Amino acid sequence: MESVKIENLLEKYFQGETSIAEENELRNYFSSLDVAQHLEQYKPIFGYFSLAAAHQFTPKIPPQSKKRNVAWISIAASVVVLLGIGTYAYYSADVVNKSQDLGTYDDPEEAFRATQKALSLLSDNVNVGIESVQYIQEYQTTKDKIFINAKKQSGGS
Repeated sequence: MESVKIENLLEKYFQGETSIAEENELRNYFSSLDVAQHLEQYKPIFGYFSLAAAHQFTPKIPPQSKKRNVAWISIAASVVVLLGIGTYAYYSADVVNKSQDLGTYDDPEEAFRATQKALSLLSDNVNVGIESVQYIQEYQTTKDKIFINAKKQSGGS
């Protein structure tokens, strides 16, 4: 009679429909010595669960070491931040000093030649830009003509 009940519980167990109390009943049955012969094949499954439940994990690393690591990491992070700020301040001050020396000439003739060269370069670039604008204007007028003719041919307004 008991083996029929256990077989029904096993079927419910493998379908995932058992309650915790029923699973405990199965575990108790298969951990006992009087298991039916035809149910012996399920004994290792429930025996493993009983063995695993008895096994407990004991940590080997003391938790105090984490606190020391956090302190050292925060000190190292502070040093890195201070080095970054110092490096930025050093190089930004150097760039400001270099930018103040630009554009000064002692000889007026040399300054005049440099100014003429810069204005010539600027003029060349402006002329290239004006030519590009002329192409765009020509494209726009051609496009407008095409669309006006297309509207007239289709009978649109």
